[in-house]
Amino acid sequence: MAMAVARVTSLGLACAPRQAQHRRRRHSLPPPRALGAVEVRVCTNRTCARQGGRDVLAALVGLAPPPVDVASCGCLGRCGAGPNVAASVAGSAAVFRHVGTAARGAQLLEHLLGPAEFDAALGLTALATREKAEAALEKGNADEAEALLTEVIGFNACGGLHLVYRSRSKARLAMGDISGALEDAEEAIRIAPRFPQAHLLRGDALFAMGEYSVAEDAYAHALDIDPSIRRSKSFRARVERLREKLVGANNP
Repeated sequence: MAMAVARVTSLGLACAPRQAQHRRRRHSLPPPRALGAVEVRVCTNRTCARQGGRDVLAALVGLAPPPVDVASCGCLGRCGAGPNVAASVAGSAAVFRHVGTAARGAQLLEHLLGPAEFDAALGLTALATREKAEAALEKGNADEAEALLTEVIGFNACGGLHLVYRSRSKARLAMGDISGALEDAEEAIRIAPRFPQAHLLRGDALFAMGEYSVAEDAYAHALDIDPSIRRSKSFRARVERLREKLVGANNP
């Protein structure tokens, strides 16, 4: 057990940041895609950030189905015509201008994937309901949040489900439904294995069950994925709480 106490003070592994480059083309991609990977990169450089690039990035992350890799990027040119979004589909790439709202982002995903693969209207409804649920959770209304998030899951929208299960795991943990919180965290991990918040929530549920060593492993996995979370107050609080429990178990 002493080894576990030592480990909890030094959780984490280093990882190299990913960088992506995109060929710029001024014409649109041919819709819809047939096969191949889809990458979407949102410019969050100074001008595009002022035009709402970060909000569009958050919306696209919440809307995109698992085959679509969404991330931020640097300047794509045409400053002032943004937010600019680069998309790569099966080796073909293009830059789309004026993608300044969640609705425009949803339309872009429908264009890239085809309406059979992504329904923009349904995706926007699911996104709005999830955001309403998360606002309720922030206000301490866990029961309302849990009901709204269950409704979102019933929509069968194809994007952002790892975020829905993440939030419902939080709500269920706040409600005292620990086994339900663990199930939702593990479902979020199944959908998005490299989503660090899901691993943290899995650790929180395991901690609530008294499974401290397994909770430690879950927190370590989250840090392995994203070492930057070590600096967050919430993670430091988790580590301190876990350390106290491990010390107590080692010194009854």
